[in-house]
Amino acid sequence: MHADDRVTIFDTSLRDGEQSPGCSMTAPQKLRFARALDELGVDVIEAGFPASSSADLEGVQAIARDVRNASIATLARCHDGDIDACARALEHAHKPRIHVFISTSPLHREHKLGLSREQVLERAILGVERARRYADDVEFSAEDALRTEHDFLVEISSAAIAAGARTINIPDTVGYTTPAEIRALFEHLRANVRGAERAVFSTHCHNDLGLAVANSLAAIEGGARQVECTINGIGERAGNCALEELVMALNVRRGYYNAHTGIDTRRLVPTSRLLSHITGMAVQRNKAIVGQNAFAHESGIHQHGMLKHRGTYEIMHPETVGWSQSQMVLGRHSGRAALKDRLQTLGFELDETRLNAVFGAFKALAEKKREVFDADLEALALGSDGAPVRGYRLARLHVSTGATGDSLPTASVQVVEPDGQVLSEAAVGDGPVHALFAALSRATGLQLQVDHYQVSSVTTGDDAQGQARVTAHHGDREYIGSGTSTDIVEASALAWLDVANRVHRSQRHGDRAKHPLPEVALA
Repeated sequence: MHADDRVTIFDTSLRDGEQSPGCSMTAPQKLRFARALDELGVDVIEAGFPASSSADLEGVQAIARDVRNASIATLARCHDGDIDACARALEHAHKPRIHVFISTSPLHREHKLGLSREQVLERAILGVERARRYADDVEFSAEDALRTEHDFLVEISSAAIAAGARTINIPDTVGYTTPAEIRALFEHLRANVRGAERAVFSTHCHNDLGLAVANSLAAIEGGARQVECTINGIGERAGNCALEELVMALNVRRGYYNAHTGIDTRRLVPTSRLLSHITGMAVQRNKAIVGQNAFAHESGIHQHGMLKHRGTYEIMHPETVGWSQSQMVLGRHSGRAALKDRLQTLGFELDETRLNAVFGAFKALAEKKREVFDADLEALALGSDGAPVRGYRLARLHVSTGATGDSLPTASVQVVEPDGQVLSEAAVGDGPVHALFAALSRATGLQLQVDHYQVSSVTTGDDAQGQARVTAHHGDREYIGSGTSTDIVEASALAWLDVANRVHRSQRHGDRAKHPLPEVALA
């Protein structure tokens, strides 16, 4: 391995990540996150699976028109219709890539495809050749590669390169492998695949055994020069290799791996926070790199060491990944310029429209709180697009607990429907939140089965903002919603309505879940 070896970062948060239960995104949300990935320095953005739905195709088209630095990739089975849909979605892309795949393991060939080795090989060749008619940059993936016979992997990879594939992806689709095993496999493929010098070998590891990052690093040791990963490690089942962890492992241990990426590491935390806000999926506090406790020190022994030299207990500086070590206190007397400066320090570059929206929300919050902390500002910046809110909106609410006496907990609400109509409803319940959710259900006409409800503090102190998260089922689908306010009852209402809006968008536009595709388990 040479000291200047470059590892391509292929982010699939918008495709594999969005397949996580409850993580579906609207087209505007996908575009907003694609822009953030481009600013982060991601080399390839897998924007979606265009054949799965018209909404996904249109979302990819919007990203392809807008993003000009990263390559835009789309996923397709080795089917003509899938590949043609990718071509339509990428028509205006500056740097298009078509990513075709087919299952290769004996288990998948027999029970999923019902095809022989020869038939799988033929379809792979035809798929790559058809994709090359539309794009010079074609990637081929052998789904469930780590449970595929090594001789067949060599054969199908050689054929894909001969057919025109520039990248050969070897995915651990079910998170089955170990570091030593995957390193040896990549060494074997690079030594035996015909034309290996003409292709980039790629890895795509899932986290079912908690080894996705370790296996991806081992694949790099074996010669992989592209890693497919996601922000916060989101993805099918236990998720994918976490981009932020992989990148910082290469960064901190560059002397060991002798490899680097083009990622602007200072954007890791803001990008992580944006994804969490869009999907409603919280990051665990002790998550590496981007968790709230990643650079927190409470132990007296650790604090003493940190005061002497920060290197005693920190192997990287928090500033290098987007955390701010200092805490600038803002309050009701702070002006717009001070707010803008602090937001820029936190990694938020807002246009005038969004800055005005955040400033108005900041002034309202500062009237309720003694101090406004960085986490408060992040919540305000992430929650304001500067665009009119579409969907259900909370106009008014009143809740009484009925904790004493014979009175029952009651809630009354006014909700503005997506078409502008204002509806008023009231309900009683076992508690104030139960009554609130019942009133919202009556107002919107949506019956949600709430599976999980959680309220946590965004910052510290008795005037901290509360963040509510609601996980609910509507029909056979799971949705996650979040809401933030200094009033936890209002935050709970906003979280419930966030779920309602996700259901509303799903019913209006449809999504992949309504049209399951049997081979889309690749990543």
